[in-house]
Amino acid sequence: MGNIFLLSLVAAANATLLAAVTVMLFLPSPKRLLLGFLLGALLISLTTGFVIVFAVHDSGATSTTQNTLSPSMDIALGLIALLVAYVLGSGRDERLKNRRKKKENEDAEKSPSRVEQLLGRGSARVTFALGVVLTLPGIAYLAALRELDNLNYATVPTVLVIIGFNVMLLLLLEIPLLGYALAPERTVVEVQRFRAWLSRSGRRMAIIGAAGIGALLVARGVIGLLT
Repeated sequence: MGNIFLLSLVAAANATLLAAVTVMLFLPSPKRLLLGFLLGALLISLTTGFVIVFAVHDSGATSTTQNTLSPSMDIALGLIALLVAYVLGSGRDERLKNRRKKKENEDAEKSPSRVEQLLGRGSARVTFALGVVLTLPGIAYLAALRELDNLNYATVPTVLVIIGFNVMLLLLLEIPLLGYALAPERTVVEVQRFRAWLSRSGRRMAIIGAAGIGALLVARGVIGLLT
């Protein structure tokens, strides 16, 4: 269970989600926009979690196949996480971003991104749709679902764990939504401060998190195959 909690913290550090939240906070009716995004995100994230844990687990696969697939899945997810850590550590993604920025700077005036244009419409329906599109499951979520499947909990505890994971996953939405309802001006300042911290330390934390998760999953997968 402790691994699932740690994975939920890693999954919550979502730069795309933070950027969307920051944009929405400076638009009219931010509470309505944040709520729309949150509902859309919960819809896709909870549905994905329930389908993977229940439908896949109860698909009728034989015990031998499951015992072979589980370590292989750990190794596959672990290698993906290690690849993410390598790309971040090597700076290859930064070079790609710099090339994109160079192309953008060739324009006389930089136009807002497609996501920013959609958020700028100020529609809760639009943010709901974006919540669905931008909250597809990542490596940390898939690894957490894998952990949960191994625990073999009953139906009710499994549902509660998935809901709890999603509460942690979407903290970047839930905290500003609650904060904006209670102290809107302070919430905007704190979000900006956190965004500045993430820009300074986010890469290092992401590298450490991805490398740690990757190494853990690969090691457990290899042990599972050998035993």
